Amino acid sequence: MSPFRSSTGLPENLAAFLCHLFPFVGGVIFLVLEKRSRFVLFHALQSVLLFGGLMVSHTLAGFIPLLGLLLSLLLSIMGVLLWILLLLASLQGKWLRLPWIGDFAERQLKSW
Repeated sequence: MSPFRSSTGLPENLAAFLCHLFPFVGGVIFLVLEKRSRFVLFHALQSVLLFGGLMVSHTLAGFIPLLGLLLSLLLSIMGVLLWILLLLASLQGKWLRLPWIGDFAERQLKSW
């Protein structure tokens, strides 16, 4: 576990883990509660962007006949794999940046 604590009182890597454990909702909660740890804020913002984007993509795929079903299946598999990868990375204290989403999240943190 990380020796550093977030402003919530939790160790940083546990707080980042919770951002991903409860996709989208956990990220929103920690974006509101966290005041100090850039590590936790990064993981919270990345969680919101990734899982929010997956929710929108699933909704849009539902409007595509036949091909939408296959697209939804691929999105589900990708979502579960990314979810597990982010859970493990956050527990290990890694700044795992996903392509595009992680870069955007990092740029947003620099402007805060």
